[in-house]
Amino acid sequence: MIIKYPSYKYFYALSDFLTLTVSFILSQEVYLFYFSSQKTFLYNLEVDDFLLLIIVNIMFIFIFHYFHLYKLSVFLTRVNQTVTIMKSLIYGIFVIVVISFFMKFNILTDSRLTLLIFFIISLSLFIIIRVFILFRLYNKILSKTIFKRRILVVGAGKSGQLVAQKITFENYFGNEIIGYVDETKEIDSVIFNGIKVLGRLKDLSEIHRNYNYDEIIICIDKIEYGELLQIIDECKKQKTSVKVVSNLFGIISDKYLSEQYENIALTDVSTKININVYLLIKRLIDIIGSSLGIIILLPLFLILGVFIKITSNGPIIFKQVRIGKDGKPFHFYKFRSMKEIEGEDNERVEKMLNYMKGGDPGYKEKIVNNSRITGIGYIIRKYSLDELPQLFNVLKGDMSLVGPRPCLPYEYQHYDEWQKRRLSVTPGCTGLWQVSGRSAVSFNDSVIMDIYYINNITPWLDLQLIFKTIPVMIFAKGGK
Repeated sequence: MIIKYPSYKYFYALSDFLTLTVSFILSQEVYLFYFSSQKTFLYNLEVDDFLLLIIVNIMFIFIFHYFHLYKLSVFLTRVNQTVTIMKSLIYGIFVIVVISFFMKFNILTDSRLTLLIFFIISLSLFIIIRVFILFRLYNKILSKTIFKRRILVVGAGKSGQLVAQKITFENYFGNEIIGYVDETKEIDSVIFNGIKVLGRLKDLSEIHRNYNYDEIIICIDKIEYGELLQIIDECKKQKTSVKVVSNLFGIISDKYLSEQYENIALTDVSTKININVYLLIKRLIDIIGSSLGIIILLPLFLILGVFIKITSNGPIIFKQVRIGKDGKPFHFYKFRSMKEIEGEDNERVEKMLNYMKGGDPGYKEKIVNNSRITGIGYIIRKYSLDELPQLFNVLKGDMSLVGPRPCLPYEYQHYDEWQKRRLSVTPGCTGLWQVSGRSAVSFNDSVIMDIYYINNITPWLDLQLIFKTIPVMIFAKGGK
């Protein structure tokens, strides 16, 4: 299983891995030489220590990835990159210190001084290697040779021309525009600077054979959501990198740091991993994660159950039909936080449908009927504790730990066709829009964020979203 990223990302990751390894070794050598009478670190290095060193280095690579150090718009800066490297190293050292309370890292935590020495040495090496040597090497040589990227622009309108012009005239990333694909302009017509329309969408495979492009950038003026998603699907068939420049995907660049070419925000919608491999890994994570969660949180379940029962009439667990993967219904579990009523909450339905049509600003508090919320309900909803029984849904396979939120049947009936794409995967307890905007996003933006998640789906992204969910719950961000 290899996650599909541009080759320069792997190059930088390998360089970082080697830099971290040298930094750890040098920090140990310096500590032992100046502050200890023991023999040198390399002399005492055992197999277990070496394996631990590899694991710690991989952890740092994940942290670097989390802080976007493998994005062109970050590693081709100096000040921003230096600050981000420093922050990443501090976070990594903090994780090492926390983990050392549970298991001993002999080669890393024999002395706090070792970690301080490691920070100084690693930061110095990263500044020398990444910020100066690789910065110049990439700009002068690598971007024009082995990492040069040939780009096909889908859309020869104003947006497409602007992107092509900026990349052509202001480019220092090593990108080259080879031509346009456009449904409205004549093939072989020159748009500017010798860049031609090479064909239509149906010609993508032939264009790929003839021009061997590495990346497709979609930038079409005045387009509907459904049409744009169909074009994305067509482009993804070429199994190359696919990025989108569109205000329809503006929520992604607003809430999530996206790649940038010459200050143009691009939303990556490329397939990153073999879906069958991913689904197997995801299901294993779901089973292990939900099982551990249920066991650890069982005392909290019991306490919440007692409070819910003694403060209001009705069942402890609220069971409701929701729509899951591919439109299939299932029973969805939550701790009951509202007073029971007969039939459907018509006021809530009306507000939700209005929200879906864009007539409401989209804040959750305007949809929830506050008069129905119980005393304990306010608390458990604020901190999302009412969602915890969904761990049983995850264990059953109806839901995943991470994925788009399952909708109610009447909501699904009012979805546009393009919006139903959010349920092309198993729904989840948390997702991108919950941790990025939670209740304070419009309906279409929440769907776009789910579709972005589906297009960028990887086990690593799932773990990121799980970790981001914890502070959202603790600090009650957006909870109502």
